[in-house]
Amino acid sequence: MERPPQVTVRRVSWSDAGAALREIRVAVFVREQHVPEELEWDGMDESCLHVLAETAVGEAVGTARLLPDAHIGRMAVLPAWRKRGVGGMLLIELMTAARERGQDAVELSAQTHAIGFYRRFGFEVFGGEYMDAGIPHRMMRCSLVRPPPG
Repeated sequence: MERPPQVTVRRVSWSDAGAALREIRVAVFVREQHVPEELEWDGMDESCLHVLAETAVGEAVGTARLLPDAHIGRMAVLPAWRKRGVGGMLLIELMTAARERGQDAVELSAQTHAIGFYRRFGFEVFGGEYMDAGIPHRMMRCSLVRPPPG
């Protein structure tokens, strides 16, 4: 998997980087995808491990989080940075963190248009399609017994 040379991903906490994480999620989920703010802010952020993708000049361009129960969520990349490897970098970092915690699998709720993206990283669909915030989703799971691609 090609890494954008001008982007790095680091693990952060909500208390340290919440403003940047919030800005990305509002741009992608609230403004672009019209997710109601009351659904976006679920009260779980303080207990999650977050990852933040930043450019060489410190511009925040993507984020995702890992819940204590090994669910990955709130994965968002700003439109100008999509299809450039940023999402893959975020996903691999969270899969690595889950493996380091001793978790043997991760799950996520994928917007159906993104299923192909997650499949490239070893995720498999399970269960039926459902609506979340007016957007069709499917549950996906990936075993962490093998190392992530990339």
